[in-house]
Amino acid sequence: MTLAIVAEPAPLETDTNGVVRVGKTRVTLDTVVAVFQQGVTAEEIVYRYPSLKLADVYATIAFYLNYQQEVEAYLQQRQQQAQEIRRMNQTRFDPQGLRDRLLARKAEQESY
Repeated sequence: MTLAIVAEPAPLETDTNGVVRVGKTRVTLDTVVAVFQQGVTAEEIVYRYPSLKLADVYATIAFYLNYQQEVEAYLQQRQQQAQEIRRMNQTRFDPQGLRDRLLARKAEQESY
């Protein structure tokens, strides 16, 4: 009996917003790489994110290790996008005085 060796593509899919997700889940490449960099094992990642398959996590880690520069560039781009969205939201929804407004609303409700 001979063992048939078949190379499978990485279980990564890019959604319509350009976010790379693992397998058919909502878990992002960003998430898996971040916890892996913290020293979390593949088994622990699956425990934390039960929608993931162990083989997919190992394949994702292998992809990251094989294409580290490209993945790091993608992660940096995602971080820049997140900062831009945060800035836009702060401009649209001024966080100044939010705590005071919430406390005033709470006090008003408690006075009834």
